Amino acid sequence: MENLPLLERYGLFDAKVPRYTSYPPANHFQNGVGLQSQKQWLSAVPDASDISVYIHIPFCKRLCWFCACRTQGTKTLDPVVGYVATLTKEILAVKASLPASIRMARLHLGGGTPTILSPALMERLLTVVFEAFVPSDEFEFSVEIDPTDVGADLLQTLSDFGLNRASIGVQDFDPEVQNAIGRQQSIAQTNWVVDWLNNAGIQSLNFDLLYGLPHQTEDTFAKTIENVLKMRPDRLAIYGYAHVPWMSKRQVMIKDDDLPDPLTRLQLSEQAKNAFINAGYKPVGIDHFALPSDSLAIADATGKLRRNFQGYTDDTSPTLIGFGASAISRFAQGYAQNAVATSAYQGRIAEGGFAGNKGFALSSQDHLIASMIEDLMCRFQIDLPLLFKTYPDKWSQIETYIAGLLSRFPDVLVRRDDVVTLRREARMLIRIIAHDIDGFRANLEAHSMAV
Repeated sequence: MENLPLLERYGLFDAKVPRYTSYPPANHFQNGVGLQSQKQWLSAVPDASDISVYIHIPFCKRLCWFCACRTQGTKTLDPVVGYVATLTKEILAVKASLPASIRMARLHLGGGTPTILSPALMERLLTVVFEAFVPSDEFEFSVEIDPTDVGADLLQTLSDFGLNRASIGVQDFDPEVQNAIGRQQSIAQTNWVVDWLNNAGIQSLNFDLLYGLPHQTEDTFAKTIENVLKMRPDRLAIYGYAHVPWMSKRQVMIKDDDLPDPLTRLQLSEQAKNAFINAGYKPVGIDHFALPSDSLAIADATGKLRRNFQGYTDDTSPTLIGFGASAISRFAQGYAQNAVATSAYQGRIAEGGFAGNKGFALSSQDHLIASMIEDLMCRFQIDLPLLFKTYPDKWSQIETYIAGLLSRFPDVLVRRDDVVTLRREARMLIRIIAHDIDGFRANLEAHSMAV
C-alpha cells in the first residue's frame, strides 16, 4: 500500500476519534440542555416544513457481543408492549407541540431490534405514527430488519404501511466470526428476507458489514463479500468494529487477542471497498457504497449528500425528531436527547409526555465548525466561498482555521481556488482532520479507532 507511510505519519493506526455523525459528538451533550430546550425547539419548527422521524426500539431477544448500541435483552414481549404504550404517549405529546402543517419526509425504525415487535404491536405503533404525521410526497419508510427474528406476517405488516427501504445487518457470514461475536445469522436466513422483500416490490435494500472483527481474515471476508454481492443490495455500508468494552460491557466476551491488528483492519477495509467498486457500486463518503441509480449515489453526485446519526443520507429535512429511550432529536437550534435508560425514559413520559434529558445548544461558532466538518466528511473538501457567504462575520476566524489546517497537514490538504481539498490518497485521515477542526478535545478513550 503506497500511501501507508503517509497514513502512519499522521497517526491513523493510533488515533481514537469520533465518527462525526453529529457535531458536537453526543458525549459532549450537556445536562443543562434538556426538557425545556426540547419543548422550545419543537414549538419553533417552521410551519409547512418537512421533518424526519426516528423511533428507537431498544429491545433484543439476544444481545450480540459486538454491539455498543443502547439495547437490552428480553425473553418475552411484556416489556415491549409497555414500551410501545409509552411511545404512543410521547408521539401524541410531540405532535401537539408541532405546527399542524408539518409533513413527515422520513420514518426510520431502529434499535435494538424493531422486528422484535409482533405484527399486532407493530400495527398499533405505526397506526399512531401515521395518524400523527402526514407523509410528504417524497416519503421514505425504512426499518432495520433482523433476518433471524422476522416472519412473513411482520414483513407484510410493514409493507402494508408503505415500507420502501429495508436495512439488514450482515456483519460477517463466517461461522467462526459469528460465534466470536455472539451473532449467528445464516446466508439462507438473509436470502429469505431479501427474496421476500424483492417479491413484495420493496427493492431498496441496505446492508451493513463490519471489518476488524475477531478471527476475520481477508480470505473469510472475501467469501462474505461474495455472498453479499450476490444479493445485490442498493446500498452497502462498511464500518470498522469499535472495541470499547469499558463502555459496552458485553464486549468483554470478545478477546483482544482475537482481533486483527490495525494494518489488517485497513487491508480488510480496502478489500471491501475495491470489491464493491468492481461490482459497480459508487463510493459515497468514507464508508458507504451505492448503485448509480440509488438516491444516495445521486445525492453524492449532485452535492446534496448529508450526514446524520445513521451515517450518510440524502435526507434534506432540517428537523429530525427522535422517539424512545436515548433517541436524539436534531433542530436548527441544537440537539436534544431523551433519557437513556428505558425506565428513566418511561418515567419522564409518564410525568409529562416528554423525555428530554440532555442536549446541546449550538452557537454560531458551533454551526461554523459543524458546516466545515460535514463538508469535509461528505465531499472531502471545505468550500470557503460558501462558508464566507453563510458566516460573513467570521471571515477572519475561517481563514485562521484554514491556515492552521494547511500548516498541520501540508501533504494531505491542498487549497486551490478557495476550495480546500483532501488528497485522494489521504482520505482515510478524514476523521483525524475533522477532529483537528473540532473545538472540543474529548477523552480519547470514548471514541473508536480512526481506521
